[in-house]
Amino acid sequence: MQAKNFLFILSDQHHRLFSGAYGHPTVQTPHLDALAARGTRFQNAYTNCPICVPERASLATGRYVHQIGFWDNGHPYDGSVPSWHHHLRGQGYTCDSIGKLHFKGRESDHGFCREVEPLHVYDGTGDVLGCIRDNPPFRDKIGELSRAGGGDSTYLQYDARCAEHAQRWLADHQNDDKPWAVFLNFVCPHPPYIAPPDLYERYETADVALPPQYTKDTWPKHPVLDYFRRFFSMEDGHDEETLRRVAAAYMGTTTYLDQQIGAVLDALDGLGLSDSTRVIYSSDHGECLGARGLFGKFTMYDEAAAVPLIAAGPDVPEGHVVETPVSLVDIFPTALECVGADTPEAELPGRSLWLTANEDDAERTVLSEYHALGTEHACFMLRRRRYKYIYYVGAPSQLFDLREDPDELNDLSTSSAHRTLVADFERELRSTLDPEAIDARARADQRATVERCGGEDAVRAKGAFDHSPTPGEQPAFRTHP
Repeated sequence: MQAKNFLFILSDQHHRLFSGAYGHPTVQTPHLDALAARGTRFQNAYTNCPICVPERASLATGRYVHQIGFWDNGHPYDGSVPSWHHHLRGQGYTCDSIGKLHFKGRESDHGFCREVEPLHVYDGTGDVLGCIRDNPPFRDKIGELSRAGGGDSTYLQYDARCAEHAQRWLADHQNDDKPWAVFLNFVCPHPPYIAPPDLYERYETADVALPPQYTKDTWPKHPVLDYFRRFFSMEDGHDEETLRRVAAAYMGTTTYLDQQIGAVLDALDGLGLSDSTRVIYSSDHGECLGARGLFGKFTMYDEAAAVPLIAAGPDVPEGHVVETPVSLVDIFPTALECVGADTPEAELPGRSLWLTANEDDAERTVLSEYHALGTEHACFMLRRRRYKYIYYVGAPSQLFDLREDPDELNDLSTSSAHRTLVADFERELRSTLDPEAIDARARADQRATVERCGGEDAVRAKGAFDHSPTPGEQPAFRTHP
């Protein structure tokens, strides 16, 4: 593959199906749709952890969360494990970031030549309250849902600035002699569920399909999901008005995100860089939007664990759809191959997306894991082309046939016809890791982090804030009972 520039665009909390490119009948995303039309759409792409900070550490290093120990939103990436940014900079490539990184910040070297208006975890520590896994303080997310609608937010303002930064960056580097890489990060459509008023009104009265298993009588009966709902104060369920209002705001912020991406892609084209630049768009994880009674991310259902992933540019098949499962650890080798850099000698789990895009669909297993707030113990997901297996430490496993049951309504884990398949998945998982040992290690590290921050009483007294502040903004801490 000939070396080209690499523009990697990452959003935050974008439900895979909420774009025209992935078949949504209502939400308007013309720029992402056009990108997919001239490139390749990955149908089965997954996060390696459905929460921001550990996923971004995994994406940076090309390693799974259990390999690097950045477990949750209180364990931000600090540059101690080499990233693809380190490798590119070390080989003389310009590799800059723009926007949200959610790394440690401060004096940490994350590997970029330059970070343009980065959004990092607050005070270099992040959400330490989430590190309390035994008898933790529960959190109330209902208030946030009640505020969903039209308006303005610091996240909308920040994303507009990031799009402007990106356009200037491209203009400054349009004549570079050597291929470059730029990592452009937007926050939308991450909550708060606030869209520009005109975009909210566009969807306010739209006839939007309600999410899977949104009513209490259809919730899946599983102890881990029951605990999730209690933890986030969602055990009473949600009425249809709330579901539709939040969905309208979410679609509005998604269209707003698409507008910012469109401005950057128009600049790329206007500067004559489209023929020398490969573009990838993805998101760090999805959004539940009321499915199974939950809002946010956190689960291994597709609304939270699946991500959109679109690639376009030279040597990328046009109008193509890939069914082979992929995940965000694949970005590491993808970035290096794109610009022509040497790959590290260390064995990594990812595989170049350029290779996968140009090959026939194949069987492959991808891994995701979760060790953060809302759970008592770890969970792990394996996804093949047809089946998804979820292993919960200390709780029953789940198995879904996504070809026959894309909404994941029918758990096959106790079916006698699938007993062998369940056992095969568990063997495959245990050949990669020891789930109980990993869970114990994560919880020990989390306890140690709490102690370093003054102990449990101090961490509880300090509280937490709902969303990371943008640069220059102060977080609004609140305690949780």
